[in-house]
Amino acid sequence: MLLNEKNVLTKRLSEVMDLKNIFTDEALSKHTSFRIGGPAAFYAIVENPSELKDVIRVCREEKADHYLLGNGTNVLAPDEGYDGVVIRLGGTFNEISISENINDGSALVTAGAGVSMAQLAMYALKKGFTGLEFAHGIPGSVGGGIYMNAGAYGGEIGNCLVSVRALTPDGDIVELKKDELELDYRTSRFTKGDEIILDGTFYLKVYPRIPIRTMMEEYKKKRNEKQPLDLPSAGSTFKRPEGGFAGKLIEEAGLKGFRIGGAAVSEKHAGFIVNVGEASAKDVLELIETVKKRVFENSGIMLEPEIKIIR
Repeated sequence: MLLNEKNVLTKRLSEVMDLKNIFTDEALSKHTSFRIGGPAAFYAIVENPSELKDVIRVCREEKADHYLLGNGTNVLAPDEGYDGVVIRLGGTFNEISISENINDGSALVTAGAGVSMAQLAMYALKKGFTGLEFAHGIPGSVGGGIYMNAGAYGGEIGNCLVSVRALTPDGDIVELKKDELELDYRTSRFTKGDEIILDGTFYLKVYPRIPIRTMMEEYKKKRNEKQPLDLPSAGSTFKRPEGGFAGKLIEEAGLKGFRIGGAAVSEKHAGFIVNVGEASAKDVLELIETVKKRVFENSGIMLEPEIKIIR
């Protein structure tokens, strides 16, 4: 982005949001769990839906690319950075509230898209609500979780999600019921369109806290035992293929520990690609393609990446 364009965009953005929340040449490696990524021309933290709407409008008017980044746990940022505005949700997007208590021993809980899945699970535990135990160790945001219909250990967001508020490309805020969300394995209507998730409302049942906590601790223990949480990664690299598991197929192809540059197939869980030291996005992408090719040659199954690439 040329200096003059940058100056104009800085001025325009500062007219619709607080200048202290606008950062220039911000390294994306600081905001992604892979710890990979060059500088974003702009990194803007928006505080509410109105501000988000205005920032997107400014980007469109100035013909600047924009990308909405959640907790950065399921993405790969490019080595050259992003020549546009990376938008992060702050302020009211990080709030959780009980929107309705229901007499049958349940409640509707609304969480902003910027809330972490782990934070929402802990909130449910403190309030004595069951239904989100599976989310305890998922590092992504509620927005990202809904976007991908995140799940683990037999649970997924779609099981307790009631509705979603979203910002349409035309700037309208709409409420979408569950049956409109097209939820499926690691996909939703949001993966196919340009609507932006603002918050989600969940139907949760009242339940004793001790068994909820016990279940959450058990899931956490399993994650610590099986997943390479000590190294930077973007979680599971590939979607689960029909009738099998990506990690098993990768291991059977003899790729456990296989390395390109600073990126490696985890020795602990072959379904994860990890940053073992100064990995570049190029390293990760080359490794993904190598894994896909070798697994296909060995099993006839073509793996599909689960991580998203910022472009």
